[in-house]
This record gives sequence, C-alpha cells and structure tokens, in this order.
Amino acid sequence: MQRSSSITRNRAQNKGSKTTTMETMSCLPQKPDPVPPPLKAWSKLWLKTKLQSSLPRQPLPTNPKSQPNKTLISQTLLVSDRTSLLSDQILLQILSKLPKSQRNSNSLVSKRWLNLQGRLIRSIKLLDWEFLVSGRLFARFPNLIHVDVVHGCVISPRNSSGILLTQKMVSFHVDYNVFPSGFAPENYLLSVNEVDFGLRSLASGYPNLRKLMVINASELGLLSVAEECPTLQELELHKCNDQVLRGIAACQNLQILKLVGYVDGFYGSLVSDIGLTIMAQGCRRLVKLELSGCEGSYDGIKAIGQCCQMLEELTITSHRMEGGWLSALSYCENLKTLKFQSCKRIDCSPGPDEHLGYCSTLERLHLERCQLRDKRSVRALFLMCETVREIVFQNCWGLDNDMFSIAGICRRVRFLSLEGCGLLTTQGLEYVIVSLKDLQRLRVVSCNNIKDSEVTPALSVLLSDLKEFMWRPDTKSLLLLNLEGTGMGKKGGRFFEKESRLEILFKKI
Repeated sequence: MQRSSSITRNRAQNKGSKTTTMETMSCLPQKPDPVPPPLKAWSKLWLKTKLQSSLPRQPLPTNPKSQPNKTLISQTLLVSDRTSLLSDQILLQILSKLPKSQRNSNSLVSKRWLNLQGRLIRSIKLLDWEFLVSGRLFARFPNLIHVDVVHGCVISPRNSSGILLTQKMVSFHVDYNVFPSGFAPENYLLSVNEVDFGLRSLASGYPNLRKLMVINASELGLLSVAEECPTLQELELHKCNDQVLRGIAACQNLQILKLVGYVDGFYGSLVSDIGLTIMAQGCRRLVKLELSGCEGSYDGIKAIGQCCQMLEELTITSHRMEGGWLSALSYCENLKTLKFQSCKRIDCSPGPDEHLGYCSTLERLHLERCQLRDKRSVRALFLMCETVREIVFQNCWGLDNDMFSIAGICRRVRFLSLEGCGLLTTQGLEYVIVSLKDLQRLRVVSCNNIKDSEVTPALSVLLSDLKEFMWRPDTKSLLLLNLEGTGMGKKGGRFFEKESRLEILFKKI
C-alpha cells in the first residue's frame, strides 16, 4: 500500500512539474510556426492580381525613357536572331533594297535567308542540267522569269585535253581530234528528247516565264512552252531549223526573237524561206528580230515585212542569204533600226537601183565587224537607208575613202560614229561631213589614218559647230600631245641619256 501510494505521489509530482513547465512556456514569447513559402507566396500573388484587376487602371507614363520596358529588353536579349521577329514580307522588302553584290553573302546567313534570297532572284543562267530535272531549281528559285539553259545543255568530256572552243554564244571543252566533219559532234550536246523533257518541266514550274534561251530543242518542246507560258515575250533558239520554227507559231505574245542557225565550227542548221515564212505567220507581234546564220532570200524577208507589221529592229548576223534579198526590206514599213554584224557581204546581187525601194521609217543603221569591199552592195544598202538619222561604223574592213563617200547619199544624218576604220583618212572624212548638212554629233575613235595635222580650217569650222564631238582618232598623237610641256625626256638625268628613250621609241614608230 505504501508502495502504491508512493507511485501515485510521484505521478502527481511529475504531472505537476509538466503543468508548471507548460505554464512557464506559455509565459515566454512564442515564435511563429514556419509556413511553407510556396503556398503563402502563391496565395498572396493570387490576391494581389485579383485586387489589381478590380481597381481602375492607371495611365501609362508619357515619357518612355523614364521607365524603360524591362520585359521587352529581356525578350530581345533572349532572342539570338533578331530578324526572326520580322515577317517574311518585311524581310523580303529589306533584302530587296540591298545591292546585288551582297546576294551570295546574304544567302549564307541562315536557311531562311537562303530561301528568301532565292525568291528575289528573277533571272538565272543554268549550268547544271540535273539541277533542273531533279526539281531543285523550282524549290531554290520559285519566281524566275528569265532562264538561260544553253550552257546547261552542253556536255563537257571527262577526259578533255583542256582545249576550250569559245564563241560569243556558247563554249565547249573539246578534245584535239573531235572535228572530223568541221563541227562539234552531237554527243557534246544533250539529245533532243532530254532537252524537250527539261522544257516541259520548266514550263510547268514557271508559268509566268518571259524569256527563254535554249539549244537543240524540237517542235514539241517549244509547243509545251507556248501552251504553259502564255506570257513568254523573248525567245532565243540556238541550232534552229525550219522544223523547230513550227513550234514558235503558238507563241502569240512573242515580241523579241533570235534565231541561230549556222555557226561556223560549232553546228550547221538550215533556216530557209520556209521556216522564216512559218515564223512570220505565227509571230505577228514581233518588235525585235535577229537572224544569225540563216539562209533566206527575198521571199523570206518579204514574208517577215508583210506579216510582222510591228517590227522595229532587225539584226542580220553572219547571214548566208541569196542575192537580191536586200530589196525586200522595203516591205518592213515600221522598221526603225537595221544592224549588220559579222557579215562577209551585204548582198552579192542587189539588182538595179530602181528596183530597190527604200525604208521610209528607218532611223538607225549600224555596221559592226562587216566586210565592205563590194561597192555595188554598199551603194544599194545606203540607197535603201537614205532616210536614216544615225550611222555607226565599228571595226569594218574595206571602208576606205571611196566606200565611205557613198554614205553622202544619206543627207539627213545627225549622228555619225567611226571606230576602228583604219583605211579612212582625214580627206575622206571631210568630204562626207561637208555633204551632211544636218550633222550634230560626231564620234571618231581609233582611226589611225585620220591625223590632227591634216585637219583643214574648213573642217575645223564644221567641227566647232557640232553639239557633241568626240575626237580620238590617233592614240599616238594624243600621247605626244599630253607629254608636251611636261619636260619629260628633255633633261638627261637619271632615266634618260643624251637622247631620251621615249623620243627614240616614237621615232621608231
């Protein structure tokens, strides 16, 4: 009993001690219980945003410099490519303002810039035919309107000897024994079927095509282009023949046409009066026409003049036409510009003067790299072009005083240009200038037989009355004239001895 009472007494004492400790703890200052910060922060943030949405909005500060937008600054700092914030249209406008010399470097910035830069390209010269057939051309340049596939149709041999055969229109890497017939072999060009397949792909990919240059195409290939590309305005055909010209008849809106038939050393194709007549009947809206290496005659040129009434410019290059074709130019009633380039002859048999006629609307006559040795054909040409206002002679062979005097027939000339006419002298130039009463502009360049010392007072008065005058006939005399007064070669000093080396050089010349 005593033991149990002592146990109860100890329990009571322990209980009392606990109560005293509790009482003492209640008297001390208590610290707040730790609350998880995430819950408390989210609740306050939610209450704060709710109160702000219920309150009326405060007006924004008027001065942006006083309170910068830190959010915008942080966003721009996080973006590595700031051009990605721009739309494609805005970026295209910016790229279009840059110079063309930066196109290659701009396309290397990113894939997006590469695609956008490709959309700005409108004209291309194709060098790899596989690039067209595989479809990569359309993905890389989707907006092309001018395409030149001539060089892409040329196949260079793998084991070439390093010989490059170049003509102004096309180039070939050839071997030393590849010309048994005098022309480049057929295996240096793509086959007609391959070219036609490429033209069909090109026409379907670019329905807005406006200019096309192609070689070794057929009638079917040109028909596909004519059907799919109604806006085609300019066409250049290499290795053309009469059969190919049938496909041009479907090009209703064609305005500029260049036909290349025979090219010496490259290929020989026949373009005769049949092909010229077919072309003239189909392309009635032609404005410019160039015939290179064509074998036409009076009938073919007459058909062009009668059918193509809008024709304003005609260029004859290395022609192989029969005699008497020149008089057919009188049927070109609206012709304004007539050019002859690299022609060995003008007309071997022009006929009598009374049967020639003339082009009443012709204003410009250009002769470049032509042989003017037949006086009869030269006279027939100037009689046809009696009403011209502009005559240009450039590097023409055989143009001496006698031939040049025939140009006095064209008395309405206002501009005369002479370049590279080595046989022409000052006396022959004066004879023609005196007869040209309306002459206002004169250009004389690299005519070595025209001397400054031979200019007469009468000719100097005529030259002083011109509105525009370029006089550089003899480069040697101009060089000596520029050296006068400089004292160069007069003193025997460091570079020159008793007689200057420069004077010795000019004495030898």
